[in-house]
Amino acid sequence: MSGNWQERNRPARLERRYEFESYDALRDFLDRAAELSEREDLYPDIGFGRDYVNMTIHVEEGETTLTDNQRKFAQQLDELLSDTTQ
Repeated sequence: MSGNWQERNRPARLERRYEFESYDALRDFLDRAAELSEREDLYPDIGFGRDYVNMTIHVEEGETTLTDNQRKFAQQLDELLSDTTQ
């Protein structure tokens, strides 16, 4: 997981903003992120505009700390970024 992710408390979560040079690159990233979410059964909160995506990975309901799977998921999102033309 890159240092671009911010770990927050109350509630525990990971946050990151991705920025893109074009809407096409952003769209490609979102499509790949959707496939990853389906595969890993983890669904972050996503907000986006023309050239950015904000991702938030929350702890599971009833939990108070992030899991290794959530941290791995954040790392996998970062890897998708390197596969996407920015």
